[in-house]
Amino acid sequence: MTELRLVAGVDCSTQATKVLVCDAETGEVVREGRAPHPDATQVDPAEWWKAWEIASDGLLDGVEAIAIGGQQHGMVLLDDAGEVVHPAVLWNDTSSADATTELIAELGGAQAWAEAVGSVPVPSFTVTKLRWLRDEAAREAGADAALRREAVRRAAAVVLPHDWMTHRLAADRSGIDGITTDRGDASGTGWWSPTTNSYRTDLVELAFGRQLALPRVAGPAEIVGQTAFGAAIAAGTGDNAAAALGLDLQPGDVAVSLGTSGTAFARSAHPTADPTGLVAGFADATGEYLPLVCTLNAARVMSATAQMLGLELPAFDEAAISSPGSDGLVLLPFLDGERTPDLPHSTGLIYGLTRATMQPATMARAAVEGLLCGLADAVDALRDQGLPVQRVLLLGGGARSRAVQALAPALLGAEVVLPEPAEYVALGAARQAAWALSGAATPPTWQVPVGKPEPAITVDAPAIRANYAQVLGNTRPLLSQPYNQ
Repeated sequence: MTELRLVAGVDCSTQATKVLVCDAETGEVVREGRAPHPDATQVDPAEWWKAWEIASDGLLDGVEAIAIGGQQHGMVLLDDAGEVVHPAVLWNDTSSADATTELIAELGGAQAWAEAVGSVPVPSFTVTKLRWLRDEAAREAGADAALRREAVRRAAAVVLPHDWMTHRLAADRSGIDGITTDRGDASGTGWWSPTTNSYRTDLVELAFGRQLALPRVAGPAEIVGQTAFGAAIAAGTGDNAAAALGLDLQPGDVAVSLGTSGTAFARSAHPTADPTGLVAGFADATGEYLPLVCTLNAARVMSATAQMLGLELPAFDEAAISSPGSDGLVLLPFLDGERTPDLPHSTGLIYGLTRATMQPATMARAAVEGLLCGLADAVDALRDQGLPVQRVLLLGGGARSRAVQALAPALLGAEVVLPEPAEYVALGAARQAAWALSGAATPPTWQVPVGKPEPAITVDAPAIRANYAQVLGNTRPLLSQPYNQ
């Protein structure tokens, strides 16, 4: 019997670190671990390392290569010695909303940004967080401002969560020398162009007022270092690019993920540049492209509505699927602000309350429809960029909802399949590690089992989506204003 060659993939996500050890040839998971992260939008990166040590404990014997898939956009500032000088500001921190508006205007508008880096910045993007920190540090009073001034003074380099973790893994790391990133993660910063495969250092200076050192962009299958336990370190990538690699997306496939955030993304052989800002023109982890739409609100829309109704999630799901419809009740699910559409100050909104619609089942159904209408807008935005949508791969914790599965085909307008539940970011990172280990021209072929969703419910999808669009359009001026708590 041939001994297995083992590789490891890591998902350093918003909520946890997950580690998978896989057979390099088949992708079969042979060992796995997990450890939580703090529930915050600004986090000391040391917490990620602590979670990595817990999650990987006892798993790494025999592992020959490893790669990190990390949460995109997070800003990690380092001094010359490689020490973190400010808590990492994560993708879901919307403090930089005003900075985003300023930066878009200063470069000449949305079209100028789309042409420069393939995407129009939103508060998630790293470039906006640099401007926010610079401006906060300039405030005259307060202990926080003093700490931020010191961080701005000491900052020598800016990297992303996966970059920091990859460098931390390397046995021979030294200060900020040799830090690497990859195309997939670099494309979410707002200062790297997937079209030209190059940095726009002028945009770093525009945001921060001076230059900072940036990681070298490694090749998709490059080995960038070695761990203390002797494993090769692959380039790693951002979480969405890693998930696309784990899912082995094919032309015509669109992945729709319902986790903390909601995402819709597809592989493309050509770069995109959407001046509306709906589609981010990211790169993928194979040398191609990954146009993507991201919302801040996904699975937690259902859990929050269930809590409001006093229902456990299974009962909420049953109520939503058994309801004859939402009877015109519309829920705009912007509970934590929103990234797409770009409404960072918004809150959720319920329209159409009557005595007839103030029923748990109707409210549950409206929550699922509102969630899916937002994602249907995301899928349509990909269509508008010329991407074929033949099959939707529904994944993430929210995809387990029977109501989501039953309503998704009509509202998303495509066949829906369910990839077998798995940690696809960590799996994609492991697949990249296997690719780097093999030295082959293409990633290894790993099978992705898919299943059939709940039988589809026949609904008047055009009417549901029209109601949603009308309410959003009519209330958007209100939703654009900061909410006074």
